[in-house]
Amino acid sequence: MLSFLVVVLSVLVVGGLLFLGGSLLLGRGESEPPADLDRSPVELPDDRPVTADDVRGLRISVTVRGYRMTEVDWLLEQLAQTIEDRDEQIAALRARVADAGPAPRQEARPADGTPPCGKGAHADA
Repeated sequence: MLSFLVVVLSVLVVGGLLFLGGSLLLGRGESEPPADLDRSPVELPDDRPVTADDVRGLRISVTVRGYRMTEVDWLLEQLAQTIEDRDEQIAALRARVADAGPAPRQEARPADGTPPCGKGAHADA
């Protein structure tokens, strides 16, 4: 009886080692189909401009042969900061334009430089 248990355990251990070795050599099975080349699995809003919080909210899927998460997270933070800076500059410029008010309207003059009819001194007098 003891030899039967040793044989069964030996078969299970050898089978487990073969399965583990095959899994490591052949790679892991993919749980999702490969992404289309023209479509990213990461979604960004189409109905409004992308904001810094949109970029910070991105999460890129990780695989065994994937990317270094710390590098991509750093890159996303830099991108988010750049977008925030740009948005602040745009807001400041819009505020300056709003404070300046509408541009003064200039009166159109004929090409020869004479004042328009009814305006200014006449040379005939």
